[in-house]
Amino acid sequence: MKRFIITAATLFTGLSANAQDDAKIKVTGYIEMYYGYDFNKPENNTRPGFIYSHNRSNEVNLNLGFIKGSYDNGTVRANLALMAGTYTNANLAAEPGVLKNIFEANAGLKLSKSGNLWVDAGIFASHIGFEGAISKDCWLLTRNIASENTPYYESGAKITFITEDGKLTATALYLNGWQRIQRQDGNSKPAGGLQLVWKPTDNITLNYSNYLGSEGADSIRVNRFYHNFYGIFQLTNAFGLTVGFDYGTQQKAKADSEKNEVLSPVMIARYAFNSKLALAGRIEYYEDKNGMIISTGTPNGFKTTGYSLNIDYAPVPNAIVRLEGKVYDSKDRIFDRGLNNVNYNTALTASIAVSF
Repeated sequence: MKRFIITAATLFTGLSANAQDDAKIKVTGYIEMYYGYDFNKPENNTRPGFIYSHNRSNEVNLNLGFIKGSYDNGTVRANLALMAGTYTNANLAAEPGVLKNIFEANAGLKLSKSGNLWVDAGIFASHIGFEGAISKDCWLLTRNIASENTPYYESGAKITFITEDGKLTATALYLNGWQRIQRQDGNSKPAGGLQLVWKPTDNITLNYSNYLGSEGADSIRVNRFYHNFYGIFQLTNAFGLTVGFDYGTQQKAKADSEKNEVLSPVMIARYAFNSKLALAGRIEYYEDKNGMIISTGTPNGFKTTGYSLNIDYAPVPNAIVRLEGKVYDSKDRIFDRGLNNVNYNTALTASIAVSF
């Protein structure tokens, strides 16, 4: 990723001489345009409700564009990114006012002179899942169902420790809720989470993340406990494999010992023919029988298998052109096709993304 670097001394004259010498401000950006076509032809040109990224059909649109400023002098760090796009409209609909346009806003302080121990607070990317909001960084153009229906972003505070050899990263989080910048009205209970990332070699990444919090106002709130496991294995220079499994539970009612549950396995394989051309495929399954996260109102709930095939062409390192075909096959007829309900959904999505 190409970055434009401006010495902080030219912008912050109030810094000390040493800080001016050491500190850097980096300005980066990202823009991704896309065209999606849903073969079920939704009248409102919007993909099914459990899809939040690349969710518009039969139109050229901006999925995500942002401009980001970063500051890091080795002891203090900060990030601020403002965004626009259909991703913003879908994922931050519950946030008030200008908060809808904040992609990232956080500040951090290094707590140890000798060790890599940081405390950060603000708005940052979610600690759950291996597919995030920036499509260019993912193996496929669109997200898997589990990634779409776990937080893309979160707000709160976190403490991060990285071992000296860089192989283990441990993060503990205090959060305002499940994908929330502003706490849900009537809910006074904070949420939290843990993330452990182990990289035994440069070609293997193993991750465990969890989330514990409550949903709903205090009078009716129910506890949610969610787990996310994944491994990324670069088996050769050309071939990589990602496997993941999500499992979550939530009380059926306050003070009720019975729980609803969701589970979702996913596997992705990617083969790079060269530095410019790559092919990737994904198979996934998502089960939410009782509508804990995805409600259908059908007898078997949401039990859906997804198949995706993606091809990438990167003419230069900071730009990528992508085409993906995706098919959903559900146990129940949860999809609309004209006046009929069907158990399948097919879509083609193309995009061009540029980072700078």
